[in-house]
Amino acid sequence: MRSAIVERNTKETRIKLSLNLDGSGEGTIDTGIGFFDHMLELLKKHALIDLTVKADGDLMVDYHHTVEDTGLVFGQALNTALGDRKGLTRYGFASIPMDEALCETSLDLGGRPFLVMQCPMKHMFVKDFEVKLVEEFFRAVSVESRANIHLRQIYGDEAHHVCEGLFKSFARALRAAKAIDPNEKGVPSSKGVI
Repeated sequence: MRSAIVERNTKETRIKLSLNLDGSGEGTIDTGIGFFDHMLELLKKHALIDLTVKADGDLMVDYHHTVEDTGLVFGQALNTALGDRKGLTRYGFASIPMDEALCETSLDLGGRPFLVMQCPMKHMFVKDFEVKLVEEFFRAVSVESRANIHLRQIYGDEAHHVCEGLFKSFARALRAAKAIDPNEKGVPSSKGVI
């Protein structure tokens, strides 16, 4: 099984996360941040991964540490679960409409961390969740999973819909990229290693 359990305990957060790449969208999410929980629920459902997250963070300060550290832990778990990446499809792309919003993700699980996010959202908050934290989450995921992630808001007005489109498009791109290609006999790289 391509799975991992990762824990991170600091003075700011305590996070335990389990991930199964070959799951069916099962698991429970509890970060103490309602909107972020909603986004992670979408991620596990549309990526077809089993994901359980329990996070206790310094929410009395703000949501930043909890969101970023959850991204770090998710990225670590993803990197571990991918193993040597032999037989991996490696690349994934998805374009997702969400009412008036259209968002897309291009993803490469090829071992080179980089995040590009083009997302000119008109609103800064969804309820009390600062939408800038979406970028912090994906940056942490990129670094720890050694993935090249490009996220783009093509258009859209409602911040909730844009965030949802970003998470769903990432999930669908991950679903494609994590798949095992029966024709790929080794590591999907001309270098021979990832």
